[in-house]
Amino acid sequence: MIKVMVVDDQPLIRDGLATLLDLRPELQVVGTAGNGQEAYEKALELKPDIVLMDIRMPVKNGVEGTKMITSNIPFVKTLMLTTFSDSELIFEALSEGASGYLLKDMPTDTIVQAIITVHSGGIVLPPDVTGQMVQELKKSRGTEDSGRTAEAPESLHDLTEREVDVLRQLGYGHSNKEIAGILFITEGTVKNHVSNIISKLSLRDRTQAAIFAVRFGIAIFPES
Repeated sequence: MIKVMVVDDQPLIRDGLATLLDLRPELQVVGTAGNGQEAYEKALELKPDIVLMDIRMPVKNGVEGTKMITSNIPFVKTLMLTTFSDSELIFEALSEGASGYLLKDMPTDTIVQAIITVHSGGIVLPPDVTGQMVQELKKSRGTEDSGRTAEAPESLHDLTEREVDVLRQLGYGHSNKEIAGILFITEGTVKNHVSNIISKLSLRDRTQAAIFAVRFGIAIFPES
């Protein structure tokens, strides 16, 4: 059973989602919180497997809460709850170690599957909206140039062809087991490739590798 904590500053959303998730036999909601600071304090006490974290909250927002949790309780994974307009904050949260994001209006079944995916080592980047978020992020930063992606750093050329294949699949949010099945290699080989990718690109973890793949156009998502 996967232990989950729900964090949102709106009691109706927080308690409603907690009630729905707690009805699922594969999940156990162990607590709720109303901001990032409270989420961190309760995560220390309750030790959930997954924290569903809203982005915009008072006291400390979801990005700050995620940073505290991933820095100090690395075995607890965070999954962001957001709206399409929060693309900048979403990428900040992913950079701080969040394992993915979901839009708040997604069906409960989708949220449950995302929790299971993150718990099994995957990353959740919904393909039907990630492309749009990337484009919005580029526009907000003034980096969009006729639809071109940002120029990748030279370190990308240090990757082997197979490592680029693995990096692309990380960008799609796949776990090591899923990547092994897609590329017809062993799970141990995937793990080695992921370690090499993180080292060669000077990244912190597989989530940052996934962000790298999305940001530099290695993993391509539809724009609508």
